[in-house]
Amino acid sequence: MPLTKRIIPCLDIKNGKVVKGTAFVNLKDMGDPVELACRYTQEGADELVLLDITATLEDRKAFLPLIRNVAKNVTIPFTVGGGINCIEDAYLLLCAGADKISVNSAAVNDPGLITELAKRFGSQCVVLAIDAKWKDDSYQVYINGGKKATSINVLEWAGQGEDKGAGEMLLTSIDQDGARNGFALSLIKEVSKKVNVPVIASGGAGKAEHFAEVLADGYADAALAAGIFHVGLVDIKELKNYLNNINIHVRI
Repeated sequence: MPLTKRIIPCLDIKNGKVVKGTAFVNLKDMGDPVELACRYTQEGADELVLLDITATLEDRKAFLPLIRNVAKNVTIPFTVGGGINCIEDAYLLLCAGADKISVNSAAVNDPGLITELAKRFGSQCVVLAIDAKWKDDSYQVYINGGKKATSINVLEWAGQGEDKGAGEMLLTSIDQDGARNGFALSLIKEVSKKVNVPVIASGGAGKAEHFAEVLADGYADAALAAGIFHVGLVDIKELKNYLNNINIHVRI
């Protein structure tokens, strides 16, 4: 039987509130993280991703009290990212109830961090988040909340991240983020071909058909979205029924 695809709502968090923007800017308040996490659990989400989107920029640690609160209230796995720079940061978040941790800027600055985390907690706990943007005829890696270009090629970085021990890739197209006109299929397909670990597609979901495209034609193992779930434009239960009806296997 084909592998089951996953639907993952993302909660971008700033100052204790869920926010959403377009191309990582113009952020708007979307509500309380715990309330949204509970809602998505009830609606049938497979997992959640919680990202403290300003932790790296503000040079501070992620939000432990909030993670504990979410862990008390949800029954599905969730990944936490933002401000994770060392083993201790990850350990505290996992102890607070997170199932996986996501690293982005810190891993680019020190690729050895991926290996350290994988050895300590297992590759299945380590998600390499890659923020990609089209520049100079290729997709390049951006860090610091999408604010800083690195000139690192996305495909090369994804391959290196897998070699270092990442068990999953969270791949976001900055160009498509919040645009709601579809995922960056060519980017996601290329990375999915490059690595042998699951790829979570992020950036661009606007309707149910976009999920079908990226999970089938884009080869993604999971699809992540934020704003369209927050405002009710797409209902997770209805989305899963739709996908199941067109033979894209999801957990109902």
